[in-house]
Amino acid sequence: MSKSGPLGSRAVRITAKVDYAVRAAVELAAAPPGPVKGDALATRQAIPAKFLENILADLRRSGLVASQRGAEGGYRLAVPAESITVADIIRAVEGPLADVHGTPPEEIDYAGPARALQRVWVATRASLRSVLEAVTLADIVADRFSPGVEDFLADPGVWERRASRAERLGQHQAR
Repeated sequence: MSKSGPLGSRAVRITAKVDYAVRAAVELAAAPPGPVKGDALATRQAIPAKFLENILADLRRSGLVASQRGAEGGYRLAVPAESITVADIIRAVEGPLADVHGTPPEEIDYAGPARALQRVWVATRASLRSVLEAVTLADIVADRFSPGVEDFLADPGVWERRASRAERLGQHQAR
């Protein structure tokens, strides 16, 4: 039994908040020196301006983005793009990469046949880290990734969404 209850059936998802945060940070990484207005970031990446303000506040609180007030104000990266990973951005706007109902997987204790499930969640977190901690904003701007990430991308199967078992069975029955 989990400390936090049974596991839900939701898939790992990249939220709009994470997507917008990474896109805004990449815009800042690609920008010439100097501050970039929030409205310009929102327009360039088609991000709702009010939502972006909250995201930029989270990134500022985490020390990844700095802001400057005034007519010449705006936002800039607070540290070099080469040192900010996608994992850093995710943690800044949403917290840990892979919790189970808000509990770190190493703190979960399952009983009986589900006992080994904890190891699956820890391995899942490690897998996410292997990509998200390896890709920096500078890598995205340059469209250049580490060999490990490129190895994942070279597999044609990763470019295809896999249907659920129910979807596969339904597709099979329709034939």
